[in-house]
Amino acid sequence: MGVVEKGRKVGSSISRYFRKLARSPAWKYLKRDERAWVGFALVILVVGTAIFASFIAPYGINESVGDKHTPPSREFILGTDHEGRDVFSRLILGSRIALEIGLLLVAVQALVGVTLGLIAGYYGGKADELVMRMVDLALSFPGLVLAAAFVGFFGPGLRNLIIALSLTGWAAFARITRAQTLAIKEEVYVESGRSIGERDRTLVFRYILPNSMSPLIVIATMTLPAAILLAASLSFLGLGVQAPDPAWGMMLNEASSNLREAWWPALFPGIAIIITVLGFNFLGDALRDALDPRLREYKYV
Repeated sequence: MGVVEKGRKVGSSISRYFRKLARSPAWKYLKRDERAWVGFALVILVVGTAIFASFIAPYGINESVGDKHTPPSREFILGTDHEGRDVFSRLILGSRIALEIGLLLVAVQALVGVTLGLIAGYYGGKADELVMRMVDLALSFPGLVLAAAFVGFFGPGLRNLIIALSLTGWAAFARITRAQTLAIKEEVYVESGRSIGERDRTLVFRYILPNSMSPLIVIATMTLPAAILLAASLSFLGLGVQAPDPAWGMMLNEASSNLREAWWPALFPGIAIIITVLGFNFLGDALRDALDPRLREYKYV
């Protein structure tokens, strides 16, 4: 019962934060920012496609429906690939995989990074030193190279891909959370809570974490497209999601050997990746400016 009550308190603190955010100047700024609207529209397009992919796609993932390398036509909007499969159907169904990878990766990175950042910033001392040395170590390795080595050693697949891309990505969440915690824990309302005997866990989850959400939302929004791009890169190299799942990177890999004969199986997955990455990047940039008063005021001076 105690765990349930604590969970409700954390949830209510975070919900209060979002209600406060909806009434803030940041929301007024977002309504005037063209990037926010463009990014939001692209994100809604990609997310909606992923949710309703089964209804939109006219054919199955690996269903051979025509001759190989049939050009785009009324019957096959985006043509067929080297096995006679409908490119449009595979592209639509592949959006689910792209978002699944991005959301899972951001969730894992945020869980690890935010937890370690809170511990380092709140307790300081040896805990802070240990976490920051781990952060330095994680940031010293090129993420794509380390992920490729990990997947190459343990084998491709969604689970190993998520683990591989999380090996270094959590460090950014940890650094930002630590910096926010160091600043917020000295605030008067935190000191007041400490003076009346509230536990460390209560101080962290009721006061510090909810007030650290703004930069964490921004970095999560900007980490997601990077994760999708990295996952597509590894899939293109044959180290990511494997057949029969239609990952966009794998579709590019399969089409790369037949570019002179058929350009469409490679063009449209590339466009899908560009649209997805641009949408989240535009939205992340707009959120960053909106949630930072200095950038917000500078733009409208």
